[in-house]
Amino acid sequence: SIYFGEPLLFKAVSRLYFGTIPAGHDIFLHPVGFAAWFGMLATALNLMPFGQLDGGHIAYAVFGRRASYVSVATLGAAVLLTLRSGSWVAMTVMMLAMAFFLGVRHPRIVDEDSPLDAKRKLLAAVALIIFIICFIPIPIEIFVRS
Repeated sequence: SIYFGEPLLFKAVSRLYFGTIPAGHDIFLHPVGFAAWFGMLATALNLMPFGQLDGGHIAYAVFGRRASYVSVATLGAAVLLTLRSGSWVAMTVMMLAMAFFLGVRHPRIVDEDSPLDAKRKLLAAVALIIFIICFIPIPIEIFVRS
């Protein structure tokens, strides 16, 4: 059987709609619900604070040149997640390839020393919240019954 992990947003919405799900019970998703699940997974992967991903651009805007440390930490976290779940292999390999070919440093921009205004800091915080509520630590697990 295939198990699809649940992002925090999905857990919150299912709790509001269904209440507490008893042990041994599952929610079967409509295809539109599955599309939403996949959209949350893609959003979380794109918002990971690494290199040339959108999350990496946001981290660079907030932390400047120190964002390379965030990229290295994110790569380390991806490696640890891969040890926990094989569903992270593709993302981790992609991040390793990006680190190898492009490096973990963000390309310099003209006004990188200009501080962000309050609106942009708020947008970065909103992006972080979206990342957190869409993140799925173990996206897909396959269980083989013997």
